[in-house]
Amino acid sequence: MVQLPKNRFLDFAWLKQFMPRGLYGRAAMILIVPIVILQLVVSVVFIQRHFNRITVQMTSGIVLELAYLRAEVEAAPTPAAAQTRGAQVVGPLAMQMQLPGVPVMPSIRFTDFTGPLVARTLQAGLPALTGVDLTTSREAVVVGVDTRHGPMRVQFSRDRVSASNPHQLLVLMVATGVLMTLIAYLFLRNQIKPIRQLARAAEAFGKGQVVPYKLAGATEVRSAGKAFLDMRSRLERQIEQRTLMLSGVSHDLRTPLTRLRLGLAMIDDDSRDDLERDVKDMERLVDRFLSFARSDALEDDPEPVDLAALTRHLADNAARAGQNVVLGDVVDPGKYPVRRAALERALENLLGNATRYGSNVRLSLVMGRGDLRFVVEDDGPGIPPDTREEALKPFARLDKARNQDKGSSVGLGLAIASDIARGHGGHLRLGDSADLGGLKVELVLPR
Repeated sequence: MVQLPKNRFLDFAWLKQFMPRGLYGRAAMILIVPIVILQLVVSVVFIQRHFNRITVQMTSGIVLELAYLRAEVEAAPTPAAAQTRGAQVVGPLAMQMQLPGVPVMPSIRFTDFTGPLVARTLQAGLPALTGVDLTTSREAVVVGVDTRHGPMRVQFSRDRVSASNPHQLLVLMVATGVLMTLIAYLFLRNQIKPIRQLARAAEAFGKGQVVPYKLAGATEVRSAGKAFLDMRSRLERQIEQRTLMLSGVSHDLRTPLTRLRLGLAMIDDDSRDDLERDVKDMERLVDRFLSFARSDALEDDPEPVDLAALTRHLADNAARAGQNVVLGDVVDPGKYPVRRAALERALENLLGNATRYGSNVRLSLVMGRGDLRFVVEDDGPGIPPDTREEALKPFARLDKARNQDKGSSVGLGLAIASDIARGHGGHLRLGDSADLGGLKVELVLPR
């Protein structure tokens, strides 16, 4: 069976680029479009079927009167008699007549909805009609009729061929539609406001911020808000419990480590140096555990920080520590709300990992489309693409990918940096350095 190509104009997918993306815009479209369509349909039906029909009926009556007037004028033997008999007829018919009169040129306003219909009806019912003038006066209709005594000019009220104030219904419909739309918008705003507040609270919590949120809105919105508050409370309790547990474990481990260090200080043996290095490694692991425990904890509120100055400060600190870290491109995005201590810890971990496995490291701050990126690159062995997702998990050990001769690692550096990035609403991205050839780590923050 041959499958015909899909027509992109039939699946309406192309309309998505013109559709509003926000909840306010879509709700307003759902509200306004039916009202506008309903008004257009009613207007068309009213004008075409009701108002036009009345106009034809009223104009047909005028045609009979004009035909009678012309017949009386035609029956007169002389122009003077025709003038006398025509004056006797137009008086009771509430018309004005000139015989002979100035020829009438056809003229209709562009905005006159019923004018063309009046002219057509008059022309069809009175073939001797020479012209219909609907522009000289808004309140009157002037027609020209051909008689054997010369052109006859007849004027009568416009109300006799069409209903007066034909736009009243349309104006009333538009005014009522605007009023109802405004009232509906006010109610709609009150229903959308709790949803936007919930979205702001969820977005702030994703960045590690706790903003006040009060249940409001419809029952479904309240249920979603209550579920969010319960989830936030559970997560906060879990973070607090994890922090307390790891802090307690770290504190309890420091006491025997201190006793071991004191005991080793009293030993005069060749193996003492090796044992002291083991104790230092254990203390470093304890510090890493405690740092990882603090990375998700809500330490402090974000504050505006000069990220360009922070980047240069980290590069200077690494240089003073003897690390081969050079400064790459650094943009100046101005003040940006971050947790300075947490962000410094994340970048120091990234720089520490880079200098651990590479000899040349570069730190940059670049600006992308809608984000800011701290970029740390090295010339080390890098991480294969199929293991990069695993590398971001806590306690991941990728010694096969990284140089194991550089020493052991607890596997928390990238995990801490990733948690801190997520706490700011961003993420950590691993890739390959184009010029250095090693690992490229990007700490991405939304802008």
